[in-house]
Amino acid sequence: MSSSLRIVFAGTPEFAASHLQALLDSEHSIVAVYTQPDRPAGRGQKLTPSAVKQLAVQHAIPVLQPVNLRSPEAQQELANFNADLMVVVAYGLILPQVILDTPRLGCINSHASLLPRWRGAAPIQRAIEAGDSESGITVMQMEAGLDTGPMLLKVSTPILATDTGGSLHDRLATLGPDAVLQTIKGFVDGSLSAEKQLDGLATYAHKLNKQAALIDWQRPAAVLDCQIRAMYPWPICHSTLAGETLKIHAAELADGQGQPGEILSAERDGLLVACGEQALRLTHLQLPNGKALAFSDLLNSKQALFTVGQVLGL
Repeated sequence: MSSSLRIVFAGTPEFAASHLQALLDSEHSIVAVYTQPDRPAGRGQKLTPSAVKQLAVQHAIPVLQPVNLRSPEAQQELANFNADLMVVVAYGLILPQVILDTPRLGCINSHASLLPRWRGAAPIQRAIEAGDSESGITVMQMEAGLDTGPMLLKVSTPILATDTGGSLHDRLATLGPDAVLQTIKGFVDGSLSAEKQLDGLATYAHKLNKQAALIDWQRPAAVLDCQIRAMYPWPICHSTLAGETLKIHAAELADGQGQPGEILSAERDGLLVACGEQALRLTHLQLPNGKALAFSDLLNSKQALFTVGQVLGL
């Protein structure tokens, strides 16, 4: 059997594009790419192709962007590619069983968590938010359930006390492609054995939205520190100050006591705010219609806004 496989790739964001690049650099043949339809993006809301589509177009690979894969026409289209394997990474569409059964070796998925922990849409951010000590990549055989398939390969990485959603994303985006290539090698040489997930250990990583990034100052500072890091660079944690939205890009744990949300001090090293337990020093903030700034820079121009004794979140 040749070590080169005919692969259909399905994915959408930058995280998926890093996997596609690794496959393009391998001995395998990428015969087609599936990705989400172009979406409005930026201030002009111009229709913008996904990161995966942009990469596929650069390499002259056929790109398909169906709204779903439920129609017989879409299913036949995939069958026509005569693929050995389908590699799925953050695609964003549910694949019907008939699609999963179409490639000769089925479909595999690179998922950014140590399954069965954090099945679902936002595993990277939810792991940081929960205070987990590690994360990783799980490559699994796909089945009809959401991230429930048998696990083929796991690679782990510690979650650092300084990690944000962005930094952990970038690290996993470098681990995932090699994990997929190792998995494909195991398919070819028959060395892989799948491990069933223990459903009782599963947790669900709910999709991110702006409500998930709202700060509740009654919570302990250590919990809020995890939340702020998890939600950066999107959707970015926020509270209110004097009726205006205050976005919190970065903070650090600090000593202090007071009413939850109370400004304890406003110094060049940050805005000290009391929490349910201990305090947070907010070091990078963004005011409405402004850009994110170090607090020392905000203090120069907006000192009157940050009066000691004021309470955030009211």
